[in-house]
Amino acid sequence: MDLITTKVIPVIQHLLDNIIIINIIFSIIVVFFQRKEPKSVWAWLLILYSIPILGFIIYLLAGTDIHKRKLFRTKEIEDQISESIRMQEYSIVHRQMEKRNPDVSGYTDLVYYNLKCSGAVISDDNKLDIITDGNEKFAMLLDDIRSAKHHIHIEYYIIKKDEVFENIVKELIKKVKEGVEVRILYDAMGCRTIPQSYWRELRHAGIETVTFFPAVMKRLHLRINYRNHRKIVVIDNEIAYAGGFNVAREYIGLDKKFGYWRDTHLRIEGSAVNDLQIRFILDWNYASRQNLFKNTAYLKPQSSVKGNCEMQIISSGPDSAMQNIRNNYLRLIAKAEKSIYIQTPYFIPDDAIISALTVAAYSGVEVNIMIPCKPDHPFVYWATYSYIGDMIQAGANCYTYDNGFLHAKGMIVDRKIFCYGTANMDIRSFQLNFEVNATVYGELEAGMMEDIFKDDLKYCTRITRSRYDRRSLTIRVREQFCRLLSPLL
Repeated sequence: MDLITTKVIPVIQHLLDNIIIINIIFSIIVVFFQRKEPKSVWAWLLILYSIPILGFIIYLLAGTDIHKRKLFRTKEIEDQISESIRMQEYSIVHRQMEKRNPDVSGYTDLVYYNLKCSGAVISDDNKLDIITDGNEKFAMLLDDIRSAKHHIHIEYYIIKKDEVFENIVKELIKKVKEGVEVRILYDAMGCRTIPQSYWRELRHAGIETVTFFPAVMKRLHLRINYRNHRKIVVIDNEIAYAGGFNVAREYIGLDKKFGYWRDTHLRIEGSAVNDLQIRFILDWNYASRQNLFKNTAYLKPQSSVKGNCEMQIISSGPDSAMQNIRNNYLRLIAKAEKSIYIQTPYFIPDDAIISALTVAAYSGVEVNIMIPCKPDHPFVYWATYSYIGDMIQAGANCYTYDNGFLHAKGMIVDRKIFCYGTANMDIRSFQLNFEVNATVYGELEAGMMEDIFKDDLKYCTRITRSRYDRRSLTIRVREQFCRLLSPLL
């Protein structure tokens, strides 16, 4: 006790006496030593001065940048990718693509942008299944796993140790015994509830597992931001899955808090599978320090044409020079002539997106936005509700999905094109997380996705202007406070 009195307490008192000076130093670091958007800077300053000292600790965990350094290397396959990009750029410039692929007519500028900035080649031989129910998704996935002959590559943001994952693991262990290679890449933050001992059990059973941005000392996560939010499965480079479903019992509607889980996932066959395979291998190589590109079997060409669906696989992350998925959305909004349909659990757009949607609505484009009726993250939900108010003011049709929880993430434009995947319509997905989306060209597929949206409207409540204006003072205060923090959410 004497030691505490003589040494520790004076140190604490000294910190308290100089808290203003300490906070000023921290503020200078935020303003002058990190290149951030002005809105983000002001939000962090609000945190620093609202909760001194602790605010800077939060900043160290969630606010530091990775300086756009390139995390993922394509050196081993750069020639192959570059040649495909060059050929498609030539095709667009000389208007050959429009003649050969009528579904991309009117969108060659978007195809060109995605080629240049994301390295996203377009393929036209794909077969696409749109999945909106978790039970259906996992049943299809298990069937495809059982059919695997060479390898199974799995990448998820959230995996929980429950009956959903256990059912998958049972099949994976069977495949390992048959000689199939199985790899699981998981995000340390999203899978923090699973003990390391369980991953060791899986490795002992022959399943390779790797952590993305692992915690320090097993529990301390120094990167709350910059998480790998992608959900990808690739089987034999023949079948791939990508979309919103993670792996846990709530995704099949077994969590009483959320009820039915409404999400969107894509099952793909065709050349686009190779693009998702490359994305997985890049992520795996970074996290494992291995080099799967040395084995050409992982990138073997498709055995036959699977369909005629045209798509580009777009990746983005904090290491990207451009916000590829966000800019893809911006271009889609700008090109909309009749309608825009958006589904997202979190609607916290940056100024460019909110301005583009507002201009579209005022220009006579029918803008429809669907969000959940209940929050899974309260701060994010009330910030979302605030921005929904802006869109209602602009004349957009805004809805809450009442039949459980809405987790689908995407946009449909003019019944001609859609972009769905892992990215929410928020700043975190656009700037801070590693995401992957599919942009799909074609009236058939876009029409199917729009019809799914319209079917969801049966379970929605429209947020009219009068209803929004009647919200309580408590909700208004929550909205405004959370909106101030929106650059950080």
